[in-house]
Amino acid sequence: PNGTVSVSPADRPIVEEMGLSVIDCSWARLAEIPFKQMRSGHHRLLPFLVAANQVNYGKPSKLSCAEAAAATLYICGYVDAAKAVLDEFG
Repeated sequence: PNGTVSVSPADRPIVEEMGLSVIDCSWARLAEIPFKQMRSGHHRLLPFLVAANQVNYGKPSKLSCAEAAAATLYICGYVDAAKAVLDEFG
């Protein structure tokens, strides 16, 4: 939620060099996350995506951490890695 730029294929070198991280928390408790205390990085937003997880199925932009990670990997060209993440859930 702190990003100002959407993830794109141009972010592949960042993922390759620094990896990928997500914040695992409930969307309902997002305001409690101390973003200012976290080390800065390359914050990114995801493009418009619809959740397929059991909790937020069909809701725009309410992805699970696994969905967000897989989407980022896919967008950055790591298609096999994205599929491997999602294979754990189905």
